[in-house]
Amino acid sequence: MAVSIEDKAPTAPGSVLGDLLTDGMLASACPSRVVLDHVTSKWGVLVLVALSERTLRWGELRRLVEGISEKMLASTLRTLEADGLVLREATPSIPPRVDYSLTPLGRELADHLLPLMGWIVRHADAMLARP
Repeated sequence: MAVSIEDKAPTAPGSVLGDLLTDGMLASACPSRVVLDHVTSKWGVLVLVALSERTLRWGELRRLVEGISEKMLASTLRTLEADGLVLREATPSIPPRVDYSLTPLGRELADHLLPLMGWIVRHADAMLARP
């Protein structure tokens, strides 16, 4: 018999944890898991943070997010665009110009991610230095 979180500790009505529970479990079929996977992937977070201050072109993004391959950048941008977080604007010119920016939903998400990234930057060295 599975033990649910509700069996261990009650959650406050309207709490984030309470909103995530389905039948007392953090259910694997919850749509939030798909979005969480997209948004909190290493490259997804870094691309969202990179776009948090301004619109960037492909090459600018690739240089700013050091270590990301072209294939992974393309895949990440497609996913974030499909999720409604990133806007891709192609301008017909020679050479073609493509700009990437955050949508209002992406901006809202970035506003939540930036404090988390700040915390990570402040604590990463100490956490990684542990034996």
